[in-house]
This record gives sequence, structure tokens and C-alpha cells, in this order.
Amino acid sequence: MLEGVNVALGVTGSIAAVKTVELAHELRRQGAKVRGVMTGSAQGIIHPWAVEFATENDVVTEITGSVEHVELCGYDGWADVLLIAPATANTVGKIAGAVDDTPVTTTATTALGADVPVVIAPAMHEPMYDHPGVLEAIDTVADWGVDFVDPRIEEGKAKIASEAAIVTDVARAAGDRSLEDEHVVVTSGATGESIDPVRVLTNRSSGKMGRAVARACYARGADVTLVHGFVGPQPVTQDADLPETDDDGNVPYATVEHVESASEMLEATREACETADTLVSAAAIGDYTVEPSAEKIRSGQELTLSLEPTPKLIDEVRGERPELPIVGFKTETSGDETAMIEQARRTLERAGLAFVVANDASVMGAERTTALLVHDEDAARYEGTKAGLAGEIADSVAAITGS
Repeated sequence: MLEGVNVALGVTGSIAAVKTVELAHELRRQGAKVRGVMTGSAQGIIHPWAVEFATENDVVTEITGSVEHVELCGYDGWADVLLIAPATANTVGKIAGAVDDTPVTTTATTALGADVPVVIAPAMHEPMYDHPGVLEAIDTVADWGVDFVDPRIEEGKAKIASEAAIVTDVARAAGDRSLEDEHVVVTSGATGESIDPVRVLTNRSSGKMGRAVARACYARGADVTLVHGFVGPQPVTQDADLPETDDDGNVPYATVEHVESASEMLEATREACETADTLVSAAAIGDYTVEPSAEKIRSGQELTLSLEPTPKLIDEVRGERPELPIVGFKTETSGDETAMIEQARRTLERAGLAFVVANDASVMGAERTTALLVHDEDAARYEGTKAGLAGEIADSVAAITGS
């Protein structure tokens, strides 16, 4: 996500500075080169050697005759983006007032003057975050084009955002924003059809692919609506927790509409697509529904379920939005790529899709995938992570929309 991006990482005197080492590692895992800049207060919480270890670069702890702030973030400076994480209330207020009395605030003033993108991840106690002066400072700096990664409000604290959220906002700030001003709707996860108040018909979709597509589109500048269903049954070895979500199941890179049944997903998607520029239909939507029992069905008896087909979401949306670019997904179990391409082309032609992503059911819940991006005239094979495939899909969406 951050291949080739140079990140100047400003660290200030919040206790959340203890997370800086892992944040720096994650930025580098995503492909970035990182150089640290620390305030004196930050150095009282985490030693500069730790940041040096995490970044494998010297750390700026004071501004000297070498004008480190200009070398990093001046005109033609080293950094593609300045990330301040964590940022204290004190630091945000100083940036808003152009007060340059720490290496971090001096570097921030330089970056803003040189039009280097700046991303700020606040971390402080909740009463400080609610202070009118702090909120005014945030609004002021945001009006200058600075991106804020909203903190997680928990236990009376405005805790620093997750690493995934910070990395995604850094990618959005530093990227070419090929989907700027585009509204992309992504469906994700499985649907569930109630049999009774306890049991449901569902499938094994984890929603990882759809969430990765939503995140990739956001990183390219899009406004994203994520229509998300169940997270299907997974082996106990799979981590069911989604670290980027808050307690309400929301994610920092999209507006989330939570749904359960196929009919709920269709209605939520229809509504979202009224203002959409593109739909990526990655959800594994149930093909059948059933009339549910009002009471729990007792076990031990023979049971016959009468299944009714559910409407095809992409066909329904296509009928209402004839010109909307739609990306479809087609899952097969044969393992035969020729057959997968044939089935994908049938779907592509029937619904007038932009392209279809075809894959084998064996990748459900996995981090890696093998897929075929099937267009009218050709098919491209992809093998790698779902995040990587999501990037390919987002780039293809950008090419289609001409953003």
C-alpha cells in the first residue's frame, strides 16, 4: 500500500508513543521508508534508540545547523508525507498557531508551507479532546488540508487510531488519489437467511476481500460505502476479530451499512447506489431464502425446507442504474480456470458488467488468493494477497471511471 513512499514520522509526548515502534514497523511492512522526528517530551516516554531501531534511520531529536526540518519536509525535501502519531493537544494547538518550539512542530510548519501532505493521529484524554480550543485548532488545521485520523473514544480517553487506519490515511494522503470525488459502493461478507430465531442459512465468506477493496478505494481518494453482511463460519485458527472496526462494527475508511439477509443487502445497496459512481459487488449473497419459523424448530425431527430463489443484486441494480459501472465476483468450485472464465463471461454479458473477478471457493477466509480479472476481450491472472488484488481492482475501477 505504501510502496516507494517516504514517511517522516513525528512523535510527541503522549503515552501512545509506546506504540510508535510497531507503527513504524507496519509502515515499513506496507512498503514505506520511515524517518523519525521526536519532541523532548516524547523522548521521556520512548527512547530515540527504539525509534531508530524501528525505522533503521537516524532520528531527529533537535533542529541544528543542518536544518533537518527543511531537509525532511521543505521544497524538494525527502518526505512524501509527514505523519504525526501520536499528536498531543499541545502539538495540535501549536501547529494551528505556527508555534515552532519542538522538532515536530517546526517540521510541521515547514511541511505545510512546502505543500507536503500532513496526517495527524491525535491521542489524549477525552476531556482534552473535547476542549473548545483543541476542537477549534483541529478544525483550523483540517481547513488547511491536513488529514486527521480520528481517535478511538474508549475509557475516557481519545486513544490513537489503529495502525491499519493510520496506514490507510497515510496512503490516501501520499497517493495520486485516482478515485478523488468518486463514490464507490462495495458489498462484502455473507448474508444469512433465518430458518428460526436460532438458525440461519449462510456461507463461508469472511468479508476480507470486500473490506480490502473498500480500503483500497478509500486510499485512492474515494468516498466509500460498505454494505456488509455476516462474517461466515471460520475455523477456530482464523482470527475472527477485525482490528480496524470500532465497537459498532464501523471502519475508518468507509461508511458502513450492516445487513443480514439478502433482501436487506439488496435494499441497502440500492439506496447507496442512488449516488454511486461505481458498485463493486464482492459479497457472497445467498441464492435462496426460506420462510422462517416464529419459534425454534425442535431437533430430532425430519425437516424439509422449501427454498425460494433470491433476486440477483447486480441484475436489480443494473435495471435501476443502466449506466453504472459494476464489478462482479464469481466463485466456482471446479478449479478449472477455463470454466471459471466462461462462467464469468456469462455473468459479465448478462448484467453488462465492467469486469468480473473469478476465483475458487477454496480462498474463502484466507489471506491470499488466486483470481482471474475477466474483461470482454481478455482475462488477467492474479496470485497474491487479497490486499494486493484489492489494489488491482481499485486501479481498474479508476481506469473505468476516468478519474
